[in-house]
Amino acid sequence: MSRRVPRKPRPKKVNVPKGYDSKWEYDIHQSILKNWEHHDSVIDYTVSHTYRTDFIKVINGQTILLEAKGRFWDYAEYSKYIWIRESLKDQVGEFELVFLFQKPYAPMPQAKKRKDGTKRTHAEWAKTNNFTWYSEETLPEEWK
Repeated sequence: MSRRVPRKPRPKKVNVPKGYDSKWEYDIHQSILKNWEHHDSVIDYTVSHTYRTDFIKVINGQTILLEAKGRFWDYAEYSKYIWIRESLKDQVGEFELVFLFQKPYAPMPQAKKRKDGTKRTHAEWAKTNNFTWYSEETLPEEWK
């Protein structure tokens, strides 16, 4: 299995006038597009994705989507679950996205060290983002 290749960072902006994304953008706004408004409109957009849950079961009238995670790999992966939860609000019926962590106290990817030397864990991320989570040892008996 091949390893993930890290993304190359975007180059730093050098000598870019304030409010512009590039020197070229500034130059064309000062010349051929001088009668155009610049960065004047904000447009919301949505990127459509699909999610296939690891496990699903109806418990006490609520549909539980159980996501079994050994670990998160990056920000894009763990942030998508917040968007999934938001989209569940638009679904018919009651849904809850719940995590089953293999190692809930393992550090999150790219987590910075705190003053006490610890890093944010998967369990802390779940709690901060209002997700219910379990480990194999804490999973309720009626769910097994």
